[in-house]
Amino acid sequence: MKKLKFSLFSILFSLILSAQQNPYYQQYAKYKMDIDVDAANFTYQGKQTLDYRNNSPDELKVAYFHLYWNAFKPGSMMDQRVQSQGVNADGRLAKRVGNTVVSRLSEIPKSEEGAQNIRWIKQNGKDLKFEIQGTVMKVFLAESIKPNSSTTFTMEWDANIPMQIRRAGRNNREGVDMTMTQWYPKIAEYDYDGWAAFDYVGREFHAPFSDYEVNIKIDKNYVIGAGGNLENPTEVKGYDSNAAIKQDISNKVTWKWTAKNILDFAWAADRDYSVESFPILDGPKVYLVYQKSEKTKYWSEMKPYITKYFQLMNATFGRYKWPSYSFIQGGDGGMEYGMCTMILGEATSLEGLSGLMFHEGAHSWFQQMLATNESVRPWMDEGFTQYAEDFVSYRLFPPKESQPNPFVGALKAYANFAKSGKEEPAVWLGDHHDNGTAYTYASYIKGETFLIELGYIVGEENLSKIMLKYYDEWAMKHPTERDFIHIAQLVSGMDLKWFQHYWINTTKTIDYGIKNVKYDPQSTTITLVNKGGIPMPIDFSILTKDKKVINYNIPLNLTRVWKTKDIYGNIQTLPYWAWTQQEYSFTIPYTKSQIAAMGIDFSQRLADVNPQDNYLEVK
Repeated sequence: MKKLKFSLFSILFSLILSAQQNPYYQQYAKYKMDIDVDAANFTYQGKQTLDYRNNSPDELKVAYFHLYWNAFKPGSMMDQRVQSQGVNADGRLAKRVGNTVVSRLSEIPKSEEGAQNIRWIKQNGKDLKFEIQGTVMKVFLAESIKPNSSTTFTMEWDANIPMQIRRAGRNNREGVDMTMTQWYPKIAEYDYDGWAAFDYVGREFHAPFSDYEVNIKIDKNYVIGAGGNLENPTEVKGYDSNAAIKQDISNKVTWKWTAKNILDFAWAADRDYSVESFPILDGPKVYLVYQKSEKTKYWSEMKPYITKYFQLMNATFGRYKWPSYSFIQGGDGGMEYGMCTMILGEATSLEGLSGLMFHEGAHSWFQQMLATNESVRPWMDEGFTQYAEDFVSYRLFPPKESQPNPFVGALKAYANFAKSGKEEPAVWLGDHHDNGTAYTYASYIKGETFLIELGYIVGEENLSKIMLKYYDEWAMKHPTERDFIHIAQLVSGMDLKWFQHYWINTTKTIDYGIKNVKYDPQSTTITLVNKGGIPMPIDFSILTKDKKVINYNIPLNLTRVWKTKDIYGNIQTLPYWAWTQQEYSFTIPYTKSQIAAMGIDFSQRLADVNPQDNYLEVK
């Protein structure tokens, strides 16, 4: 009996321990597609075999696929969302007619509506029932997919390439014929939170890492740019000067592309594309696919900057993992995909084109290799990407006027918008912001300033270690904010949960100031005040009359551990400031005659919404 009790206890303990550990998993998909494009009519037919492995501990009885192009038609959820937002809608999706805001989707002609018409879908050869819910297809499985088992879906569909309104479509404003993004039935991601079957109403995407084999048959005069490896460059136009175009009796050629372990496969096609390529030492082979003209003259000039860009990104945020990367002219601005981006190409300056390329390229790190669910956490992609863009641009295109760090502009923009009263919390789902500008600030600016403030709290050296460790542990996976904060706390030794809560879950602001200065014969006593809703540690410095800078750090008790160094060099640590305490006084051994100036955050990294009272010139 004792042995039986011990065995039962051991089994129960093992089950509890297993449940607590909740090991990480991610699903796997492998696509094989055969696509036949009717370029004259902007339609195509598709056949797809999808091998899908369920690595989760859950039994799956349904599956969900994204049909993004179904959004591009009158009456779609995207159209409804634009109409309901009115003046707050994304300007690319709406236009003004007098005093009225009109959804551009509501005016798409029938012949130019987006459509992905599923003819049939089978599982292991068995016909399946499915239900189209706008941009989501719910598939009822013939047999459930057990944990750690695989299944095969086959399907056929035909599609109408939509009017180019947002990201994908025909005849973009620069004359590119086809931007083929989110263009095939794509299985949704399944993880601990369930199926990520989000309706497409204009914002973000999410998918499992997948392998692709894509054969695209199209008119022989077209050149294709894509995120992947072209397997037959000698048989198609544009990639090999000695190519022998291998066309069939219908004057079409077949482009054969492969890609491994990426989130999606995107491509664009145009008859006027030129292709340029160059290798990067310890980096990818880069392809520039664009319409060569005076309007796109800066593309060739970007080559040395792109080389330095990838080298800086590799050193700072982790090494780019795929063999190639393509910048492709297409779309409606800039949008990232696996191993490529679609961008507008007719830039008015080299710096303008670089900003677009640097931003979209950085998504390869924070949307592709570190593939957070950006429908749920857009700030972890857009914001971190914006941080990387500013970080690299500051080094490759130094500002003409002296600027203490790359992020001064972002902090000013944030402060101005925070005071407008229109801010919405960054924790909101990407597509559920009521105001398009509020989404931009919540995702791009709040996400960027999250890293800026984190560097201010833990020190820039620690922030660099955090970013690289984050990459080392979570590249090619789907991390969450909990995973990032876990690493930040391990590296810094600090408690940082409070900071994430305040910055991401609320719209409270930082607002510190110098309240009072008392000069004594042998010293000076300074009183600071916290007028904002977010507590922070404070860096305080004085500039002496003989041009020396003395740096103090006032820790915040919430972090439990204080930073010992930062970009200033030596720091003198003062007693901590309790987060419940509104005012804080400290005395320094300098007299009024010795001090030229004093202030909070000489580095200008603190996102203080009212910095006017942070500095004092001593006269």
